[in-house]
Amino acid sequence: MEGDYRSAYKYLLKAAELGNAEAHFKLAGLYHEGHGVEKDRGKAIYHLEEAAIGGHPYARYDLGYDAEEYGISERAVRHWIISANLGDDNSIKSLMAAYRGGFVSKEDLADALRGHQAAVDATKSPQREAAEEYRRSLASVECT
Repeated sequence: MEGDYRSAYKYLLKAAELGNAEAHFKLAGLYHEGHGVEKDRGKAIYHLEEAAIGGHPYARYDLGYDAEEYGISERAVRHWIISANLGDDNSIKSLMAAYRGGFVSKEDLADALRGHQAAVDATKSPQREAAEEYRRSLASVECT
């Protein structure tokens, strides 16, 4: 399995060099877990930051989580607000917990909820709904 990670690393690195946010996000995971590379928090954070700059909502969420782990609640909240506005559900959960802890104002939470809903609504379309219905129908056929 280690060889698979090393091969993935090589291709992900090339994609990241070309500016692919998903590749940066996956590289961050490899460095965080030490899969195919030596564990390196600095490189993991670098790739999360690059992915976040590229608009990757989960990278932004992870940066918030990392900031929270290091006690930088204000920074964590800023990351989660951005991620929520990109449609990330986990960021909403984290913001609600931060609100309960007194780290987020009611107005900021409300703005994040509105931004999150707008992002979710922007992904809806009749084609996506039809595809999801088709996927569910296939799943029900496989179960019977």
